[in-house]
Amino acid sequence: MAETIVQLAAVLILGAILLGITRLMLGPTLIDRIVAIDMLTIIAISLIVLYAHVSGRFVYIDVALVYGLLSFLAVLALARFLEKGL
Repeated sequence: MAETIVQLAAVLILGAILLGITRLMLGPTLIDRIVAIDMLTIIAISLIVLYAHVSGRFVYIDVALVYGLLSFLAVLALARFLEKGL
């Protein structure tokens, strides 16, 4: 039962990656592309956490937390740059 749930989660994550890449390629504005990149980083975090669960090495959760923090700061910097420049 647990393996089925993990496989379903992996399929859903891969589907989300495909949708995110599609939005990144087709986004008509720069803001759409930035949001797509932010969405892809969130999906990558979920993929890292899923891998940590499957492999049993929970040190990867720390990696996912740091990656999430850096992603958040990068989106803030990009938003500030687009609003009024650095």
